Amino acid sequence: MSSSANAPGVLLVEDDAAARSAVGKSLAAHGYEVRFAEDGEEALRLWEQRRPDIVLLDLGLPTMDGLTVLRRIRRDGTTPVVILSAHDAERRKVVALDAGADDYLTKPFGTDELHARIRAALRRAGGAPVEPDGRIVVGSLEMDPVLRSVTVGRRPLRLTPREYEVLKTLLAHTGRVVTRGRLLRAVWGVEYAAERHYLHVYVSQIRRKIAALDEEGELRHLIAAEPGVGYRITDPTANS
Repeated sequence: MSSSANAPGVLLVEDDAAARSAVGKSLAAHGYEVRFAEDGEEALRLWEQRRPDIVLLDLGLPTMDGLTVLRRIRRDGTTPVVILSAHDAERRKVVALDAGADDYLTKPFGTDELHARIRAALRRAGGAPVEPDGRIVVGSLEMDPVLRSVTVGRRPLRLTPREYEVLKTLLAHTGRVVTRGRLLRAVWGVEYAAERHYLHVYVSQIRRKIAALDEEGELRHLIAAEPGVGYRITDPTANS
């Protein structure tokens, strides 16, 4: 099922025929070139042969589970992988994201959300959301990693060194869930990976400081919590 030679290539790995057909038709209707795999071994074979632009991967597969497929892809490549799974257990999400998944959608999901997540993942794969001079810009918030400065509406955002590192780590993965463990390891180090209360305090402080400068309320949902999993920076262009 395809649209044109220049269409983004999607590998849809799904063992349920009805779900495979429904998602595949939706993707094709939106201009993607779609290839299908019903199990993990077929998925890896097609990934090696075609190197699609993105993989949509079910976790519950016959012969080889989705996490094994994900780890094999991550061992050899950087292809964006969005997990599609009926499992909504927080632990499953964390394991998949820490294994290298770019995003996670729990079935059933809406087609609009699916396409927004695909667009965001493809944008991230094209490069970090930075300006030519190295600044990271999300709406009215700008971070200059060279100067270690942050502004909201061109007004300085005063952050402590730890707050700055938390925000920088999240901004470096704009649109993507950063698990609590990964965030703690990045900012505090491996020995603090279980100190989850740290994040709640620091994220609350960052949100409060941003809100004090965000007169239009544009950034009120900038740092979104994924309950039990982590946080993500919401990309204002994700639905464009």
